[in-house]
Amino acid sequence: MNIDIDHLRTVRLEDPGAIGRAATDRSRRALGRRMMLVAADHTARGSLAARGRPQAMADRGDLLARLVTALSRPGVDGILGTPDIVEDLLLLGALEDKVVVGSMNRGGLAGSVFELDDRFTAYDPRSIADMDLDGGKMLVRIALDDPATARTLEQSASAVSQLAASGLMAMVEPFISRWEEGKLVNDLSPDAVIKSVVIASGLGSTSRHTWLKLPVVDDMERVMRSTTMPTLLLGGDPQGSDDDIFASWEKALGLPGVRGLVVGRALLYPRNDDVAGAVDVAAGLVART
Repeated sequence: MNIDIDHLRTVRLEDPGAIGRAATDRSRRALGRRMMLVAADHTARGSLAARGRPQAMADRGDLLARLVTALSRPGVDGILGTPDIVEDLLLLGALEDKVVVGSMNRGGLAGSVFELDDRFTAYDPRSIADMDLDGGKMLVRIALDDPATARTLEQSASAVSQLAASGLMAMVEPFISRWEEGKLVNDLSPDAVIKSVVIASGLGSTSRHTWLKLPVVDDMERVMRSTTMPTLLLGGDPQGSDDDIFASWEKALGLPGVRGLVVGRALLYPRNDDVAGAVDVAAGLVART
């Protein structure tokens, strides 16, 4: 699929109000008991790599084409994205009858010395409500030896409260993290994921609209026993075979409390480059579990 980048550039220059009109006029769907969402918020943190290709997401036209293809497939409920991505897709008419979750804190740029300072530099609760989106997602990396964690926790708690006041989903993606030789590393042991879950679950003045976005790790049964929040599984930037990845998702999707997938790079940049095929397999897993 080819994307008319020149058209997007022209509209942004000559009629920027078209973005707001498209947001207001688009048809929406309610959050479902099961959901398959495509993640597209990596680039705002300067993260462009996928499947070992350092600049995989650098071509905006190619990225948008892959997103439009993914969103057009049966069983795909919507997208998680930053304002730039969401607005391009609105102008392309790709978000009709879709769930749209706005990504919020993108200030912890990948590989930076301030990576753990996950400031809210994209959507905020008010703009999510004003754009008629369905919720907001926040990354909550918790490093007990880094004081930047306190700011992230405080701002995330405030966002959870404000989104709930508007009746909107607060999607919280928590990790226990640490610095290793100048690189930020997420601890994916079951005990660490459970610790991140219980901290994330307590953020904000209410948790009535809180959902969790969690990695698939060993002993997911025990992880899921640590929360009553609806949970979506994240895909990340997988390194194994597609068959192994899909098998791990299928097993985890059958657990109580797991409500679906939020996957980006694994489906947008599959090993065989068949986006539609990869999305169809993932959507099928969500539908039948």
